Amino acid sequence: MKLLEQMSLTVSKYFAFIVILVAIIAFFTPDTFVWIGGHIPILLGVIMFGMGTTMTLADFKVIAKKPAPVIIGLLAQFLVMPLTAFALAYVLNLPPELAAGLVLVGACPGGTASNVMVYLSRGDVPTSVAMTSVSTMLSPLLTPLIVLVLAGQWLPVGFGDMLMSIVQVIMIPISLGIIVRKLVPRAVENGQKVLPLVSVIAIMLIVTAVVAANAHNILTSGLMVLTAVILHNGFGLIFGYVIAKWAKLDETKRRAISIEVGMQNSGLGAALATAHFSPLAALPSALFSVWHNISGPLLVSFWRKDRNQ
Repeated sequence: MKLLEQMSLTVSKYFAFIVILVAIIAFFTPDTFVWIGGHIPILLGVIMFGMGTTMTLADFKVIAKKPAPVIIGLLAQFLVMPLTAFALAYVLNLPPELAAGLVLVGACPGGTASNVMVYLSRGDVPTSVAMTSVSTMLSPLLTPLIVLVLAGQWLPVGFGDMLMSIVQVIMIPISLGIIVRKLVPRAVENGQKVLPLVSVIAIMLIVTAVVAANAHNILTSGLMVLTAVILHNGFGLIFGYVIAKWAKLDETKRRAISIEVGMQNSGLGAALATAHFSPLAALPSALFSVWHNISGPLLVSFWRKDRNQ
């Protein structure tokens, strides 16, 4: 167990570099990884199960005590990211599948790594955790609705089918995680330090599957999509902070909302795009998964230089 814990810490620390490395390997040897594509929903379910084992009622009590920061953050989450993706798709004149894929990742809930980034940046962790939890719970309704409204012009969107997919790969695994935590709390507590390793491996496999399936598309559209993803993530981080500042929230909450808005559950985006659109539509999610694990630590490093905060 000690060895696994050490491996978990190491992999989490160098996650961005590892994901880039496996993405490069998958690009040059796509046949080795393309078979993983059919298992993306299961891999995402594993990640969500791990998230469920970390969730408690205390995560939601923050909303009852101080609802304003969480509500402001959630409004920013589900407005800024989808609308920014929609605008970028038009400005950059993205092909229909890539445009729909970018909107889809923008409509996803907060990413699972955001809480760690908020902690490292000395942000308000309870607000971050509450935003991740609530946005995830709202995603079965809001994600397909937003995609239908904003991306329906590019590709046909099955609202009911997408809703059921999110229930299957998000809500059921999370619920099972919560139940397991309730039934065997000591075993779950002992396994918490190893869970990051499992999640990282699952995310790595999702990225390799999408990259392998899009090896040819990356040669023709990769730079365009990467530009869109970097701008999308950057605007999310900036607008999240600005909106929180405009609402007169303190610095710790500004940082929490900034990171929560900018970091998406790109694994969900990849799973939904692969299942309901095409492998090409999953490319923005895969690149987002790589990029936000680079931009997040960079932002953390910038904020941690200010020792007065």
